[in-house]
Amino acid sequence: MAGHIHTHDHSHRHVHMDAAAGDRRVFLAVVVNLGLTIGQLVGGFFAGSLALIADAVHNFSDAISLGIAFFARKIARRQSDERMTFGYVRAELVAALINYTTLIVVGVYLAYEAILRFFFPQEVEGWLVVAVAGLALVIDAITALLTYSLAKTSANIRAAFLHNVADALGSIAVIIGGALILTFGWHIVDPIVTLIIAGYILWLAFTEVGSVARILMLGVPPEIDVEELIAAIRKIDGVEDIHHVHVWAIDENRNSLEAHIVVPDDMEPDAKAVKDRIRALVRERFGVTHTTLEIERASECHEFGNAKSIGHHIGHQH
Repeated sequence: MAGHIHTHDHSHRHVHMDAAAGDRRVFLAVVVNLGLTIGQLVGGFFAGSLALIADAVHNFSDAISLGIAFFARKIARRQSDERMTFGYVRAELVAALINYTTLIVVGVYLAYEAILRFFFPQEVEGWLVVAVAGLALVIDAITALLTYSLAKTSANIRAAFLHNVADALGSIAVIIGGALILTFGWHIVDPIVTLIIAGYILWLAFTEVGSVARILMLGVPPEIDVEELIAAIRKIDGVEDIHHVHVWAIDENRNSLEAHIVVPDDMEPDAKAVKDRIRALVRERFGVTHTTLEIERASECHEFGNAKSIGHHIGHQH
């Protein structure tokens, strides 16, 4: 098609079927979590339980997270075009960053509310708390099952899956808190449980957000040692030097390499054999699937021997 740059073929029928099945799972998870949120809010209000309301707020953030993931999945599958030549694959990473940032805000707010409860304690209806939290545990388990297989290949869905695991643990904590209130009348347990949930939410968000930010910042994938990669390329027959090396991830599953390769003056004009050897090496040993190599003759390379091997010189425009 004129006017469109199609770098990848997404037209295989089985891909669309798998994507559609995944979309249905995510949408169902959204509906289930919204229903649970309403139930928990009502139950928490009548029981006077901040822990239950905290869990409801977390579940609502999960529903929003899943909703964003649902639309991001669809956007990410769009073909690359003249405006987005890399395609839209990072839509899910942008969504994941939004979700984790929101989760951090939620965690801080819940911690703040829990601390206030220590100074202004309130009565809590234990039975209602246990009943609603028990329902939440079942719903969390269902949502986790819906998103488990999708979580293996998507940062966004993985975030949603981990949120639901956290929800399930939160529900267990709320049930324990409700049981202690019923048995011993320890109403102080409610804000303590809320703090535990808030702490876990914050720990989860801060742990996961770094990997998403690394990709969006064009960081080197953690599994690749750039110095080792450079050393391996330098050993390839026909390579005299390598500089201006850039290694980054297009998305979670595709790593890219861009570099200037210095070859002897007497090598064939396109140095195809050298490029083929480099591409094979970085693909098999370092998992780099997209490679852009610029060939330079030793006599033409002004930076030969004294160039920075990684990245560009600070302040230089290229």
